[in-house]
Amino acid sequence: MVNRSNSVNAALTLKVVGIILILSFLLDFLVLLLPFQPTDRLWQINLTTALVDRGIVPLVGVGALFTGYWMQDASEGGSKGFDLRFPVLVLSSILGLMFLLVFPLHLNNVRQASDQTVNQINQDAEQAENQLKNQLSQFQAQLNNDQGKAQLEQLRNQAKAQFTDLLQDEQKYQQALRNPQIPAAQKELLKKFKANPQELDQFIAQQTDPQGLANQRLNQIRQRKEDAAKQAKDNAWKSGLRIGMSSLLLSIGYIIIGWTGLRGMGAFQGGKPKGKVPAR
Repeated sequence: MVNRSNSVNAALTLKVVGIILILSFLLDFLVLLLPFQPTDRLWQINLTTALVDRGIVPLVGVGALFTGYWMQDASEGGSKGFDLRFPVLVLSSILGLMFLLVFPLHLNNVRQASDQTVNQINQDAEQAENQLKNQLSQFQAQLNNDQGKAQLEQLRNQAKAQFTDLLQDEQKYQQALRNPQIPAAQKELLKKFKANPQELDQFIAQQTDPQGLANQRLNQIRQRKEDAAKQAKDNAWKSGLRIGMSSLLLSIGYIIIGWTGLRGMGAFQGGKPKGKVPAR
């Protein structure tokens, strides 16, 4: 008597857990639809991603529910009250078809979103390059007159004087080398300037050369463009692979459970479905 009571309680617990898991997924699904923006590609991507990430929840719920019914049939010889297995199998078949449609839809949306992101990255990089070229042209125009040349020469002399004062004062030089706030690359430059003063003149000339600085900045812009485009494509590939394959696996699982169960209940043979899945 105790074993039978325990079996009944366990069956009821599994059925309740299964129902709660299925209903929680359906509630999440309704919440995720808000605000409803079916024409927004980003909304579609976020929706399909969230659904696939939650897709295992109702699958576990279906398993718990049917296990509960199996235990109830074994202990009581049949189910009492309204049998939820048929509507749950119908829901499983619908979810299988939904996740099957999500597979190509998500791949296409991710590909288009990646292309759009890469195009925006290219446009931003092109705009930054044009701004840099305009600034270079303006600066070179200023250097064509005597005043501009004098200002540039004064800037170079000031920079050289600051470095020379630091390098000639051994105490300041050693403090700079021990300063943790100064990057290691700058400390290496100070050592090179100390060993060979001509390195200082070449460094100042390079750092105050408009064309050289523009080329460095241009290379940085292009490198950032390549890195950002590569990251966008990698993220799209990873998202498409993860969500796409997970959606396909979920679809297979739901379709097998739904269609096999409905066939076992005689749903495809016409007439009223049987009350329970026959024992195999």
